[in-house]
Amino acid sequence: MSQGADAPPRGDPPNASESLVGVVRDIAAAAGALTLRWFGQRDLGVSWKRDGTEVTEADQAAERLVRERIAQQFPGDAIFGEEQGGAIRPDGRTWIVDPIDGTRGFVRGVPLYATLVALVDPYGPLVGVIDLPAMGSTLAAGRGTGCWLDDHRCVVSDHPVLRGAMINTSSYETFEPSQFEALRAGGAMMRTWGDAYGYFLVATGQAEAMIDPVCETWDLAPMPVIMSEAGGIFTDVEGRPEYRNRNGIATNGLLHATVVAAMEAHHGSAHGE
Repeated sequence: MSQGADAPPRGDPPNASESLVGVVRDIAAAAGALTLRWFGQRDLGVSWKRDGTEVTEADQAAERLVRERIAQQFPGDAIFGEEQGGAIRPDGRTWIVDPIDGTRGFVRGVPLYATLVALVDPYGPLVGVIDLPAMGSTLAAGRGTGCWLDDHRCVVSDHPVLRGAMINTSSYETFEPSQFEALRAGGAMMRTWGDAYGYFLVATGQAEAMIDPVCETWDLAPMPVIMSEAGGIFTDVEGRPEYRNRNGIATNGLLHATVVAAMEAHHGSAHGE
């Protein structure tokens, strides 16, 4: 179900300023750095939420840090986070926060988890950041400012066909057999470098597509602006340009119609991380 999918205002959406992108990037990086205090701890305490996903003290602390920084610098903005809730403000700006995307991997010491922060306005995502704390990398994009990995401009790959394309997902358990078979039969290289890291690989030209048949708004909010600024495309699994439908596909653009067609069977309804 779409979550507050209001029609955007008419007219051209305003671009982000480079300074604003820098602020969002710095807030995400600070929260990501905080999570390293807990990363790799063998005795890390884990609780279970109602939806069956894991949460740790690191998730809670990182989201608190983001909320405190936003309250200090942008007190009029709304905040919607995985751990403390909130709502997307259709007529203003909202920060959407996933303090640890990939908590299941995080608690097992897998270094591919991310801290995600997006700033959206009535036109959609304005700024998006994927911070990879354990890898020491931060990917940031703002509307009209490009997509940047640290100080390097990022662009998607130019691989034009499904055969030989690297396609990532968070879990093939969320695929229908017909969807998986359509991709496999087309000659795609199927990998589970998923969660935000899968999108990171697409935006930096290291993979051709990332598919999330089941996830949440905070998992996806940074991805539309990251992909568009890197030269790719982000939609839901039915090809609609919407990040609030709890599923998503990101590609280099050249393969987008092909990947959407492969997913046309139907997708699951379980909740993602």
